[in-house]
Amino acid sequence: MVESRDTNAEHARTASQIEADVGVEHIAAVYAKALLEAVQNIDQAAARIEEFDALIADVFDRFPKLESVLVSPLVSPDEKAGILDRVLKGRASDVLVNFLKVVAQHDRLDCLRAIHSQTHALYNQLRNRISVKLTTAVPLSSGEATRIVAGLRAQLGGEPVLEQQVDPDLIGGAVLRVGDTVYDGSIANQLLNLRQQMIDRNAHEIQGRRDRFRHSTGN
Repeated sequence: MVESRDTNAEHARTASQIEADVGVEHIAAVYAKALLEAVQNIDQAAARIEEFDALIADVFDRFPKLESVLVSPLVSPDEKAGILDRVLKGRASDVLVNFLKVVAQHDRLDCLRAIHSQTHALYNQLRNRISVKLTTAVPLSSGEATRIVAGLRAQLGGEPVLEQQVDPDLIGGAVLRVGDTVYDGSIANQLLNLRQQMIDRNAHEIQGRRDRFRHSTGN
């Protein structure tokens, strides 16, 4: 009976977390839409997103104590808006600073990273850009990446935004993620025979290491 109660409690916590995540994502999407609607054109949207990227990478990631203050429920929204003014005024556009102060006034700076993510997603959607994650056993050359993007562009009917990752455990294979859909190496083969390229390169590197070892030992 105790075990059953523990299981039910765990399920309840999991469901609560899912609901919380969905709630944050919805809130973030609303603010992301508001930010993009505050700019005049696509070029300005791209510039504001670059500023947003810099805010996350150069300020929040480097100064986590500042982020902790801005998301703390013990700090009033007016105090948070004042901090944003002091830290960012003259260093970021008025559009971004004012947007952040609105988020602060609504006490939603705890959702800022989610808003950042949703802003990218909405911008990509408006530009018909499609997020693509390609994981390969060894790094791709710039030429291989260019050919893959060209092949994906023809297949997907949109502009691929390629994110590359390396996982040596794939042993020469490739895994392609388009949105929420994951394809194994057989799809990558259809694009540019990617799997065979990775296998050939691995074999060449292994043979090269063997040759260097034999040369160094005189065998």
